[in-house]
Amino acid sequence: MTIASPHLGSPSVWTDARLLYALEEVVENELNRHLKAAKDWMPHEYVPWAEGRNFPGFFEDGVAWDKEQSKVTEIGRIALVVNLLTEDNLPSYHHEIATLFGRDGAWGTWVHRWTAEEGRHGIVMRDYLLASRAVDPDKLEQFRMAHMSEGFESDNGHSMLHSVAYVAFQELATRISHRNTGHQSGDPACDRMLARIATDENLHMVFYRNLLKAAFEMAPDPTMQAVRDVVVNFRMPGHGIPGFERAAAQMAIGEVYNLRIHHDDVLQPVLRFLKVMEVDGLGPEGRRAQEELGLFMGGLNAEATQFDERLAARKARQAARKEA
Repeated sequence: MTIASPHLGSPSVWTDARLLYALEEVVENELNRHLKAAKDWMPHEYVPWAEGRNFPGFFEDGVAWDKEQSKVTEIGRIALVVNLLTEDNLPSYHHEIATLFGRDGAWGTWVHRWTAEEGRHGIVMRDYLLASRAVDPDKLEQFRMAHMSEGFESDNGHSMLHSVAYVAFQELATRISHRNTGHQSGDPACDRMLARIATDENLHMVFYRNLLKAAFEMAPDPTMQAVRDVVVNFRMPGHGIPGFERAAAQMAIGEVYNLRIHHDDVLQPVLRFLKVMEVDGLGPEGRRAQEELGLFMGGLNAEATQFDERLAARKARQAARKEA
């Protein structure tokens, strides 16, 4: 029986262990819904194998990589590398959520199912990149080794509730990043592949978003604080990738992922669905978190507007140079 007594809503009562138990029924329902909605797909069907050639090394007919061999745009290449290296850390992600959510019951079934689905993403992206020669394979492997050798430690590993709040936003952010990368890639095969991945990411977002909604109904105060903390301190899981800051700046300018996209297409949709600013019955800490969240979103929107203006000015300068 799910614990849902109103008097249990204070942070002093809601431990991670109690919330895990209380949400088990919701997890089972969401897992069953997810399994009905999810479609199996074959990664190898999305890879243009006919474009593949041997690389130098053990093959006498090996051809060295050159970026002119691929139709993928420069911004597409940058974003694809960031997106794939992010997916590569799946073993660390699995360890994080298996430790927090457990390996038994509905929670455990979800952990393993999610990991299996996410595994497809890394498989198909790497196969596509190598077959289409979209990126330098040597540098890609060097980046992968450097990134995975450092491991991954979640900013929210201290709390199951913070972790659920984080992935509710992060899964949507990943979906948006993949989708925009496909649009900007210049290759219909790449766009099709990333659209398929984005569909999975959206289903994962719905799972966690609905779980977060249930947490608000059970324990509004700690859930509001967790959402506040996650939104204010949000960063993508690939932040440890070598050269991430420069790549993120290029992706922002290339309109793959930037402040405006983060505010409008990631944070706002989830917050609106949860009706975060309409939650009532909060205690002092919950109300403070709600107010701080509203102030932060207002400030972020102002920052995004400034970014929009700078980006528009940059485009105008580029257009003027072309006409000169």
